[in-house]
Formats: sequence, C-alpha cells, structure tokens
Amino acid sequence: MTPRDVPDANSPDDGRAGNGSRWSDLERPPLNAGALRRALVREGGLWTGVDVVQRTGSTNSDLVALAAAGKAAEGAVLVAEEQTSGRGRLDRRWSAPPRSGLFFSVLLEPVGVPVARWGWLPLLTGVAVATGLSKAAGVDTALKWPNDLLVTVAGAERKAGGILAERAGDGAVVVGVGINVTLREDELPVPQAGSLALAGAVGTDRDPLLRGVLRSLEQWYGKWRGAGGDPALSGLQETYAAGCSTLGRTVRAELPGDRSLTGEAVAVDGDGRLVLATADGVQEPVGAGDIVHLRPV
Repeated sequence: MTPRDVPDANSPDDGRAGNGSRWSDLERPPLNAGALRRALVREGGLWTGVDVVQRTGSTNSDLVALAAAGKAAEGAVLVAEEQTSGRGRLDRRWSAPPRSGLFFSVLLEPVGVPVARWGWLPLLTGVAVATGLSKAAGVDTALKWPNDLLVTVAGAERKAGGILAERAGDGAVVVGVGINVTLREDELPVPQAGSLALAGAVGTDRDPLLRGVLRSLEQWYGKWRGAGGDPALSGLQETYAAGCSTLGRTVRAELPGDRSLTGEAVAVDGDGRLVLATADGVQEPVGAGDIVHLRPV
C-alpha cells in the first residue's frame, strides 16, 4: 500500500505527513511516517507498511477499500492526522481536532484461526492498546466491554478511545483504533470523554505512543494466532478480564427492539460475550453485536 492509493494523502520527502499548515499547532507536531516505518516494519514482523495521511474520512473505510482492490496485505497500517467521518460501533460518528489523537487502522488476516473466534479481535486490540499505553504513556487504561478505552480524570472514568472491527472480504479483518491524546477540556465532544493528557500521561508524543501500541498489538496477535485463536490458551481471556472495568458491576444491556437485560457482569465467556447474572439467578450471555448500549445501574 502506498500513500497515493489513499484519498487526501500527503507524504513529503522528510517522511512527515502534512501540508502547509501542519505546524499551525506547535503542541501537536505531525507524525514522522518515515521513522515509524523504520521502527515497525521489519522482515518476519507483522507490520508490512505504515502510511500516514493528513486528512481522510475514515481510515477503516479506506483500508477496507484498499484490501478489496488488492492494494493492501496483512500488516498494512493506515494512520490519519485527522478523520472527518470517524466511525464507531453501530456507525456512531465522532471527530477530533487534527493531530490531537491517534486514529489508525490495521489489516489482519488470521489464517489458521476459526472464523468463530474472530470476534475476539476487538477485545485483543483493547488489551494491546491498554498494555501499550501503560508502558508508553504511564496511564492506567481500563476496558469497558466491548470496545471502549477508559482513563481516570479527576477521579472519574472517562472514555478516551474506541475500537471498531470490520470484515474486509472473506479472509481479512480491518481493526480501527481512535485514542484521544492531547484533547483539552474545552475540546471534548461530551463531558464524559477524556484524553491521555487529562489523565496525567507522562508523555503525549504520538510517535512513541503509536509505536508502543502497535508493538503490543503485534505481540498479542502473535500469541492469539499461535494458539489457534483460543482465548484461554493464549492468555487473552484472563488478561482481558483483569483489565475490564465492566466486570463486577451491575449494568443494563439495551438490546434491539426496546428490550433490556439487567444483571451483574460476572464474566467474559470463551466467545467474547459478556455474561450477566440476573436477579432471577440466571446467567445470560450477550454478544457485542446484540448490544445497543451498555450502561451502569
């Protein structure tokens, strides 16, 4: 994959993505695409290419299209300095100021893993992002099932990121990640949102943060794929449960058709579903695809 394949791409000779106004906010310098490639792309490694574009609608949409056209292979990483049509689960929309976060997608082809276990990829990515940020930013990141990244700001949990996985043909998945890095209070889309900076990150330089997250994702994906996608054998299920703030809380799962289910979140099962213990003494698993909203009670 090359930058010329992506809408609004811009890759000057110095390896940095941007245009004439890329230094307009000196607190938010552009990513160094060349340095990222040198640090991440290596023989025998997962990442086969890293491209940074100045502005695009959605890195997920772009990478799905490139995969469909045969212009991207496993290990392709597409990063945007700004997304104008960023998408979350259930096609929810969100946006952030240019260069204020990490907005990227990766193409994975989990050969040897049964399709029934591909539902673990968003949860795996959550674990990888949380562990990567813990090391690179010094921020304790919790996971809200199924796809939210939480940080603590002024004693309260706030959403600082999200994950979206989409099929890209029969044998591939595109996983998109959005992380608020330097958003200030007056830039937050909603009061419940947060950022690494607001959570007291020891560093907000996006280059080392992205390297740390992608290296962590490479490690966890390798473990999971090496175990044939078995979440228990790879250690993924246990690690996810340890970092999931949803477990142990009473929540209400809002389901399609104005239905809801209330209970204590007691486990994440082998299929990645959240298990709720209801007042009737029944344990009900709910899948991410069945949830409209998951709210604390």
